[in-house]
Amino acid sequence: MIKANTVKKILLIPVVLFALFYMVGVYFMQTDDRIVEPRNAQQTISKTIALFGGSGTTGDGILKASLASSEIEHIYVVTRRITPRMEEGAASGKVTLIKHMDYLDYGPIINNLSDVDTVYWAIGISSIGVDEKTYGMIHTDFPMAFVQTWSETNSAQERSFHFISSSDISEDSDTMWIREKIRAEKALFGFAENYPLKVIAYRPDYIGPTEEEAHLGQDMLYWFFAPVGAAVRAQQIGQAMIEVTARIDDFSNGDKLSTSNIIRHSNAYDALTSP
Repeated sequence: MIKANTVKKILLIPVVLFALFYMVGVYFMQTDDRIVEPRNAQQTISKTIALFGGSGTTGDGILKASLASSEIEHIYVVTRRITPRMEEGAASGKVTLIKHMDYLDYGPIINNLSDVDTVYWAIGISSIGVDEKTYGMIHTDFPMAFVQTWSETNSAQERSFHFISSSDISEDSDTMWIREKIRAEKALFGFAENYPLKVIAYRPDYIGPTEEEAHLGQDMLYWFFAPVGAAVRAQQIGQAMIEVTARIDDFSNGDKLSTSNIIRHSNAYDALTSP
């Protein structure tokens, strides 16, 4: 018969191994000194952008970063639902709110975005309790319908489309949501090849809401994953998008930014804008 002490030791093994792996991850994060070099004076962001999905966790952080940016003069927010941050931006004159319900048809609003050459796309839902058809429609068909309409309005204008994907996903996975994320990336990258359009995919791991929006559980998850480089604040994604937009000539259509790259570009933005 196995003794109780032996059982305890066996049960402790995975805990100890996990703690060791976690500490190794923390060590590598602390000793990783890679940075994004400061951009030059010629690298500036587009003055006008459009944001889709601003009412969600990630979109709210992108909107917060965009509102705080002195480089961005105006933001078109295309949304189904108005949030306090959107109202705050509209009251300041920096945001134009465009209420839109059908994300497979952009004909009614596309003329409003004629002066936009940069789009931040954060529309998405959790895969929990969602069937594959619905998930695929939201994550692939919605953005594809937009870039097709957007690109055809002025096919000579150079543009960039910044798309929230999901962590470093594998094409070999049989998981539904991973399969659909890969399909979305491939569809967008492939379409952009025929236009002066660059689609940049952002692949964050855990996304923590902005500090003022996060509840205790979300904060605990963020602070658990952040030390090993597996978490990023939604606002940091927005800062990274702004920084990448300013450096867009350094990027190619189909480039993908992992969590660590998002953080490095966010830090570069912070270094530029902090006193």
